[in-house]
Amino acid sequence: MPASRTRAERFEDAVLDAVELLEQRWSRQLRDVEFAVEDVPPSDPAPWEHGPALGRAFAADAVAGLSARIVLYRRVVEERCDGEEEVRALVRAVVVEQVAELIGQPPEAVDPGYRPD
Repeated sequence: MPASRTRAERFEDAVLDAVELLEQRWSRQLRDVEFAVEDVPPSDPAPWEHGPALGRAFAADAVAGLSARIVLYRRVVEERCDGEEEVRALVRAVVVEQVAELIGQPPEAVDPGYRPD
């Protein structure tokens, strides 16, 4: 029953749906990328970030044995939304932006349906 799912579970579902859409087109580039959800960013915004980060992309680190990963911050995203539809739309935009950063493409090339606002 969808109504019995927690807000966190629904958020994770939105992330998975956004990733699945991109994997259809970018499967090779996303093959080794891990996606994760955390409640909040672990630190204050970086100097180039305007406010708390909605998500972050981390390049692979072969020396440390870490795969590339993209993390979305659930509470920060939810705070900016009024309802589940807005959450899903913002999650998709954040996933697209972070994938674009990771693979060096503009967001519009990663997802032609990308809407930054």
